[in-house]
Amino acid sequence: MKSRIYLMLIGFAIFTGATFNLAKYAVQYFSPASAAAWRFGIAALVMALILGLQKQIKVETIKIHWKMYILLGIIGIFGFNAFFFLGMQYTSPLNGALIMGTNPLVTALFAYFILKNPITKQQMLGISFALVGVILVLTQGSLEIIQTLSISKGDLLILAGNLCWALYGVLGRKYLNGSSSMETTTYTMIIGSLCLVILTAFSPSPQPLSHVTWSAWGAILFMALFTSVLGYLWWNKGMATIGASNTSLFFNLVPVVTMILSILTGALITLPQVIGTCLVILGVLTASGFLRLRKKQKVSASI
Repeated sequence: MKSRIYLMLIGFAIFTGATFNLAKYAVQYFSPASAAAWRFGIAALVMALILGLQKQIKVETIKIHWKMYILLGIIGIFGFNAFFFLGMQYTSPLNGALIMGTNPLVTALFAYFILKNPITKQQMLGISFALVGVILVLTQGSLEIIQTLSISKGDLLILAGNLCWALYGVLGRKYLNGSSSMETTTYTMIIGSLCLVILTAFSPSPQPLSHVTWSAWGAILFMALFTSVLGYLWWNKGMATIGASNTSLFFNLVPVVTMILSILTGALITLPQVIGTCLVILGVLTASGFLRLRKKQKVSASI
């Protein structure tokens, strides 16, 4: 049973890692708002159908939590995806994946201030590793860039999206205890996709829909069905079966998948980016508690 869950979560990491390359391709044909609206419009429709087929649509739950559904839909779906797709116009898939790869750490910081969850020394060590790794990736190890703070606009937009996504998760845990994760995701997707549709009126696409290639539509469909719907369902299954801590470790594979796909598509990967990738993964693994000193384990065992 567990081996099947692990395969699902590896599939989630592959789908999510591919999303950065697909988004980079999609924004050549769609505006960032349009690409996000199509992706989450399709995903919201599918999720609503699943919720209906499972007979989990509860009017009472909607009445209680509708204000928070709207807020989280604006922050986590609309805000995150507007920043994400706009950022992918100006940065590389690898940079985007690595910045989002620090999301568990950013979430831990928000959880500390909002949920009052304590941050351990091990988490602080992991955050330090990941921060150094992200700086290496963003600056490519250039002292000149560090001194002049000449960081890509796309990187900053992805970072803003990362903050939105982390805030979405923490606020959901704090204020939506009576709402299932399936309900929360479905209703916030609906709100977020509606906001994205409105934004498309002010963000013209680089090409008319009649000129969009089948491969670009395929990229949108893949992100909607596999990353947003199937990936979410597999992630949720992992949470229920092997727990949040073990499941979250698979998110660390996302930057690795994106780097492999970037290399396969001919992108030039610099040594600082490779080192930064390793540091980000090391940081998240350390903060999550997956990596521990053997000496510490023996001491805690004896206690």
